Amino acid sequence: MIPELGHLAMILALCMAIIQGTLPLIGAWRGDRLWMGLAQPAAWGQFAFLLFAFACLAQAFLADDFSVTYVAANSNSALPWYYKLSAVWGSHEGSLLLWALILGGWTFAVSVLSRQLPEDMLARVLGVMGLISIGFLAFLIVTSNPFERLLPQAPADGRDLNPLLQDFGLVVHPPMLYMGYVGFSVAFAFAIAALLGGRLDAAWARWSRPWTLVAWTFLGIGIVLGSWWAYYELGWGGWWFWDPVENASLMPWLVGTALLHSLAVTEKRGLFKSWTVLLAIAAFSLSLLGTFLVRSGVLTSVHAFATDPERGVFILAFLLLVVGGSLTLFALRAPVVKSRIGFALRSRESLLLVNNLILVVATATILLGTLYPLLLDALSGTKLSVGPPYFNTLFLPLMALLMFTLAVGVLLRWKDTPLQWLLGMLIPVLLASVALGMLASLWFDDFYWSVLAVSLLAAWVILAGLRDLLGKIRHKSVLQGLRSLTPSYWGMQLAHAGVAICALGIVLSTQQNVERDLRMAPGDVLELSGYRFGFEGTTHAEGPNYVSDKASIRVSKEEGSEVAVLHPEKRLYLVQRMPMTEAGIDAGLTRDLYVALGEPLENGAWAVRVHIKPFVRWIWLGGLLMACGGALAASDQRYRVKVKTGVRAALGMSNRGVQA
Repeated sequence: MIPELGHLAMILALCMAIIQGTLPLIGAWRGDRLWMGLAQPAAWGQFAFLLFAFACLAQAFLADDFSVTYVAANSNSALPWYYKLSAVWGSHEGSLLLWALILGGWTFAVSVLSRQLPEDMLARVLGVMGLISIGFLAFLIVTSNPFERLLPQAPADGRDLNPLLQDFGLVVHPPMLYMGYVGFSVAFAFAIAALLGGRLDAAWARWSRPWTLVAWTFLGIGIVLGSWWAYYELGWGGWWFWDPVENASLMPWLVGTALLHSLAVTEKRGLFKSWTVLLAIAAFSLSLLGTFLVRSGVLTSVHAFATDPERGVFILAFLLLVVGGSLTLFALRAPVVKSRIGFALRSRESLLLVNNLILVVATATILLGTLYPLLLDALSGTKLSVGPPYFNTLFLPLMALLMFTLAVGVLLRWKDTPLQWLLGMLIPVLLASVALGMLASLWFDDFYWSVLAVSLLAAWVILAGLRDLLGKIRHKSVLQGLRSLTPSYWGMQLAHAGVAICALGIVLSTQQNVERDLRMAPGDVLELSGYRFGFEGTTHAEGPNYVSDKASIRVSKEEGSEVAVLHPEKRLYLVQRMPMTEAGIDAGLTRDLYVALGEPLENGAWAVRVHIKPFVRWIWLGGLLMACGGALAASDQRYRVKVKTGVRAALGMSNRGVQA
């Protein structure tokens, strides 16, 4: 009975979405306040029904209701309860319901927290989000119903959750990623609503910016969690593989980064209006593209959910409708709202434009490398693999250029910057960066130009941020000066420092990585880069739904002091008969010791892979600093104005924007 109630709740949520996506938009067009007022209660009703439907599916998993097809295919009675809960979004149907629920949650949040918006603007924003919900809910109900029954021959037990997904990282990674993906729908809705109302101005950018910051933050956290999961769960010692589905999450994050900077220019100077709208459309379109890649069956990946081409056709049609419709509206309205204000070459605006172009070109290179093999296969049947050499050759130089311009842009002023003043700020930073870069590269035994370059660029970014900070507080006491700076400014500084730290982690862990693949029997010792790895043998262990061979590897310094005892495992999941590797890791701020078991050999010996990965934790530390910077910037008080003040300011700025 509960699954049927969940199915009914999805249908009622679709009815609410149809009301939300049609009547408020018609009301805004006709100036009908009654119809515009339907947007908020419809959004609340849709979210409530989706929350109930999700709870029904979760209850089916926790109660081991194997008469539900989706539960039987993705759970097992021996599965721990927390993996049963994460199995709700562990495959296609449930993940799509989670997506729809998060979209309903974002819509609910906008309806509650954006009441300072003019009534017609809020109606348009919620109406556009309702239209998006219609597409996803129709897809969910028609092609991907998670409540479909297996009656009358219900199995006694389930097929179990994919062992790759039985991990804490996959409990939290998908919800974070979806919060980011779906969050860009808010920026998209604001952009489309602004085009429909002809109100593309600084007020629109101020309304949209905090929502974009929060979505960008969640997506960044999701990517970091996915990278961390790939590092320790797949047993290869890697953290990024340029997998098409990994690329699908990186592309909207890059465009979202460009969007944040473009929104800042639109808010501060009234520039880049049309460009900002295009970026908002692109960020959400790339999120939909990621949905298509994961659920269409066009690629094979550990991240992919579905292999049914019919579902892929539905999503592709929806993607083309969203992208085509929004670009058509943009083409019709852009001449009315384009910027007519100029800017100087030596200004923050110009460097932010360069920043945007670099990010867009980087996204285009990833998009080409991801889609070209799929298109070539579809058109000619030719199989082509585009791997890390392509992406590293094109993407990494663009990121180096981005880091260079990032530091210059921080020190530039709005409107115009005197050349002599700028050189006086940059030259000391440059000299100090060169010195620190040289020292850092000499610290390692082997010299690499890439290590020198990334050390110099990281110092360049961080020292430029410190120079700007000192310039802002130089006429005040230190405490007073620091207190006078806004959360938005501190968020920028934190995010830029995160970029530098992440870049250091990427290059150092890649260039300075040491690894060995060898046969080890009990009593064997490997000496590697100042560490001794002693293999003490394996013991048999049993988990709730698997059996494993767990090794003990004692690690010590060459002089004899013990560092850690690592316990890599080779597991066999009993239902699916699928082997999995669980790496043994001793984590540290400056290095990771990483050991993974391969296949068992004769006489108690095993194939063993040993890595020493310097500074690999800095990759995720930098990513988390960027996410914290986004969250801090979104908390800025100026985004939370009183209702009456916000309406007066928005309407006033709107009138000035139309006149401009």
